[in-house]
Amino acid sequence: MKNMTFDTSAEMTDIYDLLLRLGVTANYIGFFHTAFAVHLAIQEPERLLLVTKCLYPEVAGQYQTNWSCVERNIRMIAEIAWNRGRPFLEELARHPLMNRPKASEFLAILAAYLLPRQYGDT
Repeated sequence: MKNMTFDTSAEMTDIYDLLLRLGVTANYIGFFHTAFAVHLAIQEPERLLLVTKCLYPEVAGQYQTNWSCVERNIRMIAEIAWNRGRPFLEELARHPLMNRPKASEFLAILAAYLLPRQYGDT
């Protein structure tokens, strides 16, 4: 397993902060998988269209695991955010959520929220 360390770039710091505000802490491997997946989705939003073929395998390669473990870990993070930070998650989504978002939906919500901030369109 790759060493789970914090990337101190401004973009990654924003992603970490968002996860922490949702009640997700860095003691979960999925914290880092989710953060890196959101980072990749911000860099190239088209990755969100092919999560199991492109996004999850790329994250898996970074952390020396397989794509199904990445998906499971991100799903766990989405569940934690749903249980601990649902009002804020709904604010990020800009609409009420009737059910916990799927892993790919969770990534899309986070990326869509952060994407305008990366280009100064807040």
